[in-house]
Amino acid sequence: MRNVRAYGIAALTSLLVAAAAYAQTADQATDQATDTATVTPLPEAAPVEAAPLDASATEALAQAHWGDAKAGATKAGVCAACHGVDGNPSDPMYPRIAGMPERYVAEQLALYKSGERNTGMAALMVPMASMLSAQDMRDVGAYFSQQKPAAGIADDTLIAEGPNAGLKFYQVGERLFQGGDIERGIPACMACHGPTGGGNPGPAYPNIGGQQSAYVVQRLQEYRTGDTDIVDSANFEIMAAVAKSLTDEEIQSLGSFLQGLHHRADDAPAIAGTP
Repeated sequence: MRNVRAYGIAALTSLLVAAAAYAQTADQATDQATDTATVTPLPEAAPVEAAPLDASATEALAQAHWGDAKAGATKAGVCAACHGVDGNPSDPMYPRIAGMPERYVAEQLALYKSGERNTGMAALMVPMASMLSAQDMRDVGAYFSQQKPAAGIADDTLIAEGPNAGLKFYQVGERLFQGGDIERGIPACMACHGPTGGGNPGPAYPNIGGQQSAYVVQRLQEYRTGDTDIVDSANFEIMAAVAKSLTDEEIQSLGSFLQGLHHRADDAPAIAGTP
């Protein structure tokens, strides 16, 4: 057991060093960037062990109590290399997890640990999640749930041709988010995720307002395939049913719109004559 733990720590250390080196390289690249906006392409998904690594990981969450944000702040230290100290990453390839519901964060960590979530960044996430207990996951989730999510900028470039010609690029996604598409059976995204993407009371749906565009695109593409190894796949199936009819342009536009979606700042100066 001591050897296994030592190997785990060694692997984690290697990952953190690699992540830190990547972050430094990304920062240098950003400093040298021109005014032309570019999006860091998502890396090819590295192969991840298909068989469950710990089949009891998701079941164990039911035995854990509500998370402790203070304890989670310490346990979340290893997350900072990719997700930022407060869950707002500087690199567009990593998802924004600030403001995510505690239960959602914990559930995703458990799915990585169980091996059920094995796409995208799973090669990085599985070793991290495997070292956490169910209570650790709840604590980490509690910490990030209390962080204030930031937001990016939506693309307002005019679409020159095609069925959406004349619309600003983000408006295609905005229309789907707010109203869906009845003819294709696509419900409005805000029906579950709320008008600002923060989710509605009850189910622990993710906070998608301000999410990195590249990550939104990646996840919608994964949902569109309809393939998953998640055992309790009810939420995945909901999203798969929504995404299956989306075009590439619609997926890209939804990513752009959500990246710029955010709550009105609490400290925004009041306009004279308004309440």
